[in-house]
Amino acid sequence: MTAAPTVVTVGTDLLADAVEDQAVSARRVDWQPPMPGTADDLATVAADPLRAAANEKAVEAYLGVTAQLVDVLPASEALGLSRGDFLHAGPPITWERASGPMRGALMGAAAFEGLVDDPEAAAALFESGTGYTLDPCHHHHAVGPMAGVVSPSMWVFVLEDAATGARTYCSLNEGLGKVLRYGAYSPDVLERLRWMADVLGPVLQRAVRAAGPVDVTALLAQMLQMGDEAHNRNRAGTLMLLRDLVPAMIRSESRAGDVADAVAFIGGNDHFFLNLAMPACKLALDAARGIEGSTMVVAMARNGTDFGIQVSGTGDQWFTGPAQIADGLYLGSYGLDDANPDIGDSAITETAGIGGFAMATAPAIVRLVGGSVPDALAATRRMGEITLAENPRWTIPVLEFAGTPTGIDVTRVCRTGILPQINTGMAGRVAGTGQVGAGLVTPPAEIFPAALAALAERARDRSVKA
Repeated sequence: MTAAPTVVTVGTDLLADAVEDQAVSARRVDWQPPMPGTADDLATVAADPLRAAANEKAVEAYLGVTAQLVDVLPASEALGLSRGDFLHAGPPITWERASGPMRGALMGAAAFEGLVDDPEAAAALFESGTGYTLDPCHHHHAVGPMAGVVSPSMWVFVLEDAATGARTYCSLNEGLGKVLRYGAYSPDVLERLRWMADVLGPVLQRAVRAAGPVDVTALLAQMLQMGDEAHNRNRAGTLMLLRDLVPAMIRSESRAGDVADAVAFIGGNDHFFLNLAMPACKLALDAARGIEGSTMVVAMARNGTDFGIQVSGTGDQWFTGPAQIADGLYLGSYGLDDANPDIGDSAITETAGIGGFAMATAPAIVRLVGGSVPDALAATRRMGEITLAENPRWTIPVLEFAGTPTGIDVTRVCRTGILPQINTGMAGRVAGTGQVGAGLVTPPAEIFPAALAALAERARDRSVKA
């Protein structure tokens, strides 16, 4: 007896619905053409004999990193910054092209460093083009949330890979609202930065040195089991960090009042751990850099004007397009017209497979960025379609403890048209405003075909030389 036929349908549901109306089984395949103009490059990269082994090597290198918090230092010491040196989030940018929040953060940092008496006077300094340097955090093994501005007197976390000794860095988290990283520079913002440099940094330094290395990779694994996704929800991670450091704080030579203030500040700032999650992700992804033939994305970053990615197989080259405005929820009376386009290095969490890629493990985050619990589950599953592997260290209970989607693959993005999802805060468009909301955003689509074209060109060059 002949088995009943099953019709496989691709694309729209019209044919499948018609077949099923006639009592015939239909198997629907979710497929769409690749991004326009990418077919030839996709074929070239797919045929690259280096690609499979290179991607396997990149994923293995990424998964092999254990990020440990080993110190807290002034940026002048950790990063070699001198007076007038500033780091910022995202790909390279100049003052002339800088967004409002980026300008506001630089103006505040210039006043914090004593280069000007009033932040408003700093605009003239940056417009002059002399007396300062401006460089991406990523170019110094560092990451910075939102504007990501780091200046010499700010203190930074120092993370180290236990196996290789490689290090990454990130500033200390100021909290939410009117803070420097969102472009605010009012007197209370500067006063908080001074307290962080004079009190919080030294208290943390003594505690970390006394307590010994803190395994940030392991804390990330635990917090994902506890409802955090490590980008916009870090409550469990922050509390676990306090658990590990408070005894050493109390036993240290720090003044009791300073310890109390530091504990109160960290405990009242649910985002504090974000500035450890970010350099932990960068440390792991940096291990996957520079592997010829690999199509794995090793950085996604935004400066408020441009969104850029870097790919393992193309070295330090940036592929950039216009940053997008997030779709989400606004604070108070703020609205779409108040929001600046996407900004910050914090998309390094999504690049590593957490944040927006791990929405399923933190359904409560939808209350902050919009959407629903089913949306969160679907987002994580969808990100699995554009990644190379799952991370066995970082698992998602509600998805039967599946590992988080790991290793964004340029070819899979171009082939499916699915863009990485990022959950993010929104900074005010006007310098000095601060935070105006939070939401979901994706990169500009054109940067992935651009990266694919560069990968294809390298593959063709190797083929000619072979």
